[in-house]
Amino acid sequence: MKKLTSSELRQLFLDFFKEKNHHIEKSASLVPIEDPTLLWINSGVATMKKYFDGSVRPENRRIASSQKSIRTNDIENVGVTARHHTLFEMLGNFSIGDYFKKEAIEWAWDFLTGEQWLALDPDKLYITVYPEDKETYAIWKDKIGVDESHLIEEEENFWDIGEGPCGPDTEIFFDRGETFNNLPEGHEENYPGGQNERWLEIWNLVFSEFNHKADDTYVPLPNKNIDTGMGLERIVSILQDAPTNFETDLFMPIINKTEDLSGKKYEEKKNKVSFKVIADHIRALAFAISDGALPSNEGRGYVLRRLLRRSVMHGRKLTIDKPFLTQLIPIVSEIMSEHYPEVGENRELIEKVILSEEKRFHETLSDGLNKVKELVEELKEKGQSKMSGKDAFQLYDTYGFPLELTEEVVEEENITINYKEFDAEMQKQRERARLARQTENSMAVQTSLLNEVTVKSTFIGYNQDETTTTLIKIIKDEAFVEEIEPGESARLLFEESPFYAEKGGQVGDTGLILNEDKTVMAEILNVKSGPEGQPIHDVKVRKKMSNNETYYLVIDKHRRRLIERNHTATHLLHQTLKEVLGNHVNQAGSLVEDGQLRFDFTHFNQVTEEELKEMEKQVNQKILENIRVETTETTIDKAKEMGAVALFGEKYGKHVRVVSINDYSKELCGGTHVETTSEIGLFKILSESGIGAGTRRIIARTSEGAYQWIDEQLNILNQTSKLLRVQSLNELPIRVEGLQKELKDANHVNESLHAKLAESQAEDIFKKVTDIDGITVIAEEIKAKDMNQLRKLADKWKQNDYSDILVLGLRNGEKVNLIASLNDKARQNEMKAGNLIKFISPYIKGGGGGRDDFAQAGGKKPEGLSEALQAVPDWVEKNS
Repeated sequence: MKKLTSSELRQLFLDFFKEKNHHIEKSASLVPIEDPTLLWINSGVATMKKYFDGSVRPENRRIASSQKSIRTNDIENVGVTARHHTLFEMLGNFSIGDYFKKEAIEWAWDFLTGEQWLALDPDKLYITVYPEDKETYAIWKDKIGVDESHLIEEEENFWDIGEGPCGPDTEIFFDRGETFNNLPEGHEENYPGGQNERWLEIWNLVFSEFNHKADDTYVPLPNKNIDTGMGLERIVSILQDAPTNFETDLFMPIINKTEDLSGKKYEEKKNKVSFKVIADHIRALAFAISDGALPSNEGRGYVLRRLLRRSVMHGRKLTIDKPFLTQLIPIVSEIMSEHYPEVGENRELIEKVILSEEKRFHETLSDGLNKVKELVEELKEKGQSKMSGKDAFQLYDTYGFPLELTEEVVEEENITINYKEFDAEMQKQRERARLARQTENSMAVQTSLLNEVTVKSTFIGYNQDETTTTLIKIIKDEAFVEEIEPGESARLLFEESPFYAEKGGQVGDTGLILNEDKTVMAEILNVKSGPEGQPIHDVKVRKKMSNNETYYLVIDKHRRRLIERNHTATHLLHQTLKEVLGNHVNQAGSLVEDGQLRFDFTHFNQVTEEELKEMEKQVNQKILENIRVETTETTIDKAKEMGAVALFGEKYGKHVRVVSINDYSKELCGGTHVETTSEIGLFKILSESGIGAGTRRIIARTSEGAYQWIDEQLNILNQTSKLLRVQSLNELPIRVEGLQKELKDANHVNESLHAKLAESQAEDIFKKVTDIDGITVIAEEIKAKDMNQLRKLADKWKQNDYSDILVLGLRNGEKVNLIASLNDKARQNEMKAGNLIKFISPYIKGGGGGRDDFAQAGGKKPEGLSEALQAVPDWVEKNS
């Protein structure tokens, strides 16, 4: 067995499959692109779905990768077990309708046992096989020569996640020896494939050969596929003879740095879990933030916030009570630099995000501690000694306050927690998270329809708006047909097309299909890309159309020109954002339509009005400069040498288009653009807003759209001028300012009148005193402007000592308010204003509370106010 570093192993795996003519695919972003079924990329095959379901045809049907992945369904187990991780790497080789079982098995065995490769002892390898998969069993036994004592039939060896491709799988296990055996002889799980520590699963080979259909039937796939997965962390632990994944070169440098920061030792058993949690979570945080995810209160942002807060809490257990996680980022970067340079490239951003979040959490911890103390005081006042699980869960969920920390605080006061209730709330949260993670099937049913389209269809729309061409394929109701009738909908492929297919944020073209007499044959409603990028036209047919006939295609030129102006303006905006806000700004999504453009970007702070004005000014300046927009077709490597910006999450082939606006903006882009910036005409930002933690959105218009918007605003201003009777728009601000002053003066007078009215009523109300068992009470309705005036009357009551208890009610439309105030005499009788308000507020369908001497409530039933006030004497009698 070879002794290899993690980097050596990763490269060896990729080299092995490169020799087998596989395309080595770069690891995709952890943030799924255009896939609502996944919160994170959670496996190697997750990035291959488009190939497996046939929606995209790969250039090479053999692919291998080392894919970074995140799984967060069992965060609580991280650090507790030997191999649970949030971030992990999956080594995999994939065949998209090329080789199948024989080659996949032979190559897996060769890589594991070959002297040139890992050189594992074959006698230590065990294989599990699906019982009905006799072919796989025979390959292992007869072709590879594995002894039958090392072949185990396992019913669970069938990979099936619901509708879509599925099939049997075969798993390879490594025998770590009797010293790792954690189960007694004869235990039902004590075998290769069971839940034990001795036999470690290192590779799973999945044979996708069936379609699991909606009616729960299984039919053979048109194209059989191979999907394999080998956890890098697991195989490294074997090669480095490590008891768990954490004692490898992937984690130990992080653990060692944490030892330096904490002064604690990893060898101490009580510290191990905390060291492991920190080492695991900081890797996930670094990679996820580098890929554009940011902490927030929902979705993947919530996962990151939770990982960071768990890390901080485990840091506290190691006596680290100040922000420290940023000091681990250089270590993560160094460990992974050979294959993942992006962590080092984005280090400044990662550290900025983590430090900001750590500081915020330390403040939150302080708030949470205060909240715990409040709850404890409330329990003590009520004479109770058990905190509800709902309260403990709110501390955990809202304040990020871990249950064990709450336990520490309440134990000092001899208070326990309702753990059953807490667990129930936690289970509800997990269910909500599960539902949020997956709202549809995660892989589409494979269809061979589009894969049968081998004829090339060329996009010529970069420099042509119309063309005469031949119809080569008609798709109707998921089948190829020879002709289509008027009124039918269909998808059409032509030998060439000027119609742009929607991608990269740019919408697809619309237009018409004509015959040689220029009669309209069909309307093109949208265009999408086929498996090889072919423009596939969604049409509504007007006249009968047939295969192999010649037609005249013409795009909606006016609409295309508007789209192009918005698209080029998006490139200018992207660069301007970096110049005004900073280089940390990156595109997080875009939509380029004919009416407007939408641009999402990463930024931590609110964009100021001055910054927006500066951005708008700079974009319009570039438009006025009439800069030529040039496109260059080149290789991806040369494009990067030119300084072209690759957009986050986009996949690029070997050959790319670079769109350049002088040296100001260079981006890899397949979209259509204007020839010079002056064609854009005008750029106007309509709105800027936050759409999530660290992500903001700008909506803007250009040319006709910008003019129309400005014209609409001028019409509004003109109408307002007429209403305010000003002669010129220049006078409008002065007139509005004058009206604001008049309104302020009128409100002041109105307040004064209300106050005098309330004072006048108070003189009568304060005389209406009732004596109940020696406690004097005033309980009356009053006409006042708002709660503020009620409080002022309560202050006057208190100063003049009109009674022992005061209750005032106020109706305000559909709402009603109550206040209650008690003097020292009433409180000496152990009466509390909060208890009184809680007693009478149900009459007004409301609720409230407060201090012992003052409380208030609001409700939605004004007609219940009289009953509420009449109930005050009853309460006094019961409590006096």
